Amino acid sequence: MDILRKVQHYREKQDALKWEGTFAEYLDLVKERPYLAQSAHSRIYQMIKDEGIEDTDGVRKYNFFSGQLFGLEEALEKLVEEYFHPAARRLDVKKRILLLMGPVSGGKSTLVTMLKRGLEKYTLTDRGAVFAIKNCPMHENPLHLIPQHLRADFEDEYKIKIEGNLSPLNQLRLEEDYHGKIEDVMVERIFFSEDKRVGIGTFSPSDPKSQDIADLTGSIDFSTIATYGSESDPRAYRFDGELNKANRGLMEFQEMLKCDEKFLWHLLSLTQEGNFKAGRFALISADEMIVAHTNETEYRSFISNKKNEALHSRMIVMPIPYNLKVDEEERIYRKMIEESDMKDVHIAPHTLKIAAMFTILTRLKDSKQSNISLLKKLYLYNDQDVEGFSDQDVVALKKEFSDEGMSGIDPRYVINRISSTIIRKEMQAINALDVLRSLKDGLDDHPSITKEQKEDYLDFISVARKEYDELAKKEVQKAFVYSYEESAKTLMNNYLDNVEAFCNKTKLEDPLTGEEMQPDEKLMRSIEEQIGISENAKKPFREEILIRISAYARKGKKFDYQSHERLREAIQKKLFADLKDVVKITTSTKTPDEQQLKKMNEVVATLVDEYGYNTQSANDLLRYVGSLLNR
Repeated sequence: MDILRKVQHYREKQDALKWEGTFAEYLDLVKERPYLAQSAHSRIYQMIKDEGIEDTDGVRKYNFFSGQLFGLEEALEKLVEEYFHPAARRLDVKKRILLLMGPVSGGKSTLVTMLKRGLEKYTLTDRGAVFAIKNCPMHENPLHLIPQHLRADFEDEYKIKIEGNLSPLNQLRLEEDYHGKIEDVMVERIFFSEDKRVGIGTFSPSDPKSQDIADLTGSIDFSTIATYGSESDPRAYRFDGELNKANRGLMEFQEMLKCDEKFLWHLLSLTQEGNFKAGRFALISADEMIVAHTNETEYRSFISNKKNEALHSRMIVMPIPYNLKVDEEERIYRKMIEESDMKDVHIAPHTLKIAAMFTILTRLKDSKQSNISLLKKLYLYNDQDVEGFSDQDVVALKKEFSDEGMSGIDPRYVINRISSTIIRKEMQAINALDVLRSLKDGLDDHPSITKEQKEDYLDFISVARKEYDELAKKEVQKAFVYSYEESAKTLMNNYLDNVEAFCNKTKLEDPLTGEEMQPDEKLMRSIEEQIGISENAKKPFREEILIRISAYARKGKKFDYQSHERLREAIQKKLFADLKDVVKITTSTKTPDEQQLKKMNEVVATLVDEYGYNTQSANDLLRYVGSLLNR
């Protein structure tokens, strides 16, 4: 019943938004709120803009696309700033078809779907409200009622430019139903809906022999010819083609370049002049954004055909490449999993990250710079620090190849392999090794992978496996150290006592004998060497630690185990190095004694409680790391 109440509430909300009045009353609304008369392109741009814009590191992020599209900030910024924004300002790009070109499963269809769903919601708001001549099958702009000779005066008074002419059907209705009195013509508020074919049209190519141009432009209703006496009577024509129904909003051409040529030629006049030919009528005005999508192969084939030059010049091609950030790729997988029946399966930490690393490696191109490996490039693109490289280096890397990200493994392949693993083995928990194994097995069945590509991809799986090995060891290291938290704190305090004595050139007191003794250089170096502090760099590092302690003291804060990231890492590594033999013995013995079993259980509990594993995946991780340490 709660659902029914929500449905009723939504229905009541929509009823409250309905409006109907004369054209004269509509003009009062327009004078008060000029944005009600905005064009289709302007409405789409304002919809995106109203959701908010964030500027991060010089890249604009549009909140409208967040949550659905990941790692495409630069492509989306180019799309909005080079197409939507100038088109909204009535610049020449408004007269172009927007063609999204990119690899399969790269986000093109998702982007268009977001625009369509967004428009449906936006027309329910005040800023996105759309008004049309009542009962018009094309939801025509009421301002088309203003005669041509008065439009300059209208623009002077209302500061609104009118584009387009009254359709044949509404011209007839104006004369017969309203006797030429435009002020009496009834106007209504409309709400875009793809399902109801209001303001959003979708055209998908099918068999050229059976598909009719009427799918785009409407057709004659032969049953009415006896009533109206002529095929050229507008009332005998069904204005129900996709171009008719998409008027005032958005028209999507799915796989546009697969369409028969006769369907594409209709777009020439529509894009350039804002009208199209239908039946035995004058040109019919339409205000709609045309968006199409295709892959690179079909696009190259299309532009190589000289016959398509006229249409090609009326396109704005926007590349939509694959995402090239590991973190964003991981978000894509999480989104796809949450939308599936796999969401109840436990996926061990780092599993999707390692899969994402493999996928991104397949999309990157080898840099012309000899000191940049693909792995370093992967880390740099993921906004991670790589020693010796800066943000300027990342900018330079991205400029090396204009087509980087236009090929490689797509997200669906990864999700399909994860699904296959779960279903085939009926597993309730999977880890990175399961996924890498499945990705490797699936390469033989991938239809578009060449022999050379397969060899490269196998190498990338090996690279991802090595990265996982390091992550796994660090994860177990952290869990063991966490279980020995007091030992870590004691070791750090001991180190700090010695550092303070070293920097102040004082001596320490033996806690048992009370004798004075020199700072323990061996202890300090054994810790500092864990993070690569050289002999020459030890003094500055120790002084930096003391400065940090003083800064905390001045602020009344206590310097503890978590206060210095590099020192904490050094302590963890030192402690783990000392515990490594314990880890090897504990994880590899087939019959652990009571003490070993207790330690194992403590570490498993830490992995479960603190790091997101379940009992099965935690035990799998310990066994695997044990095998790595025993090699």
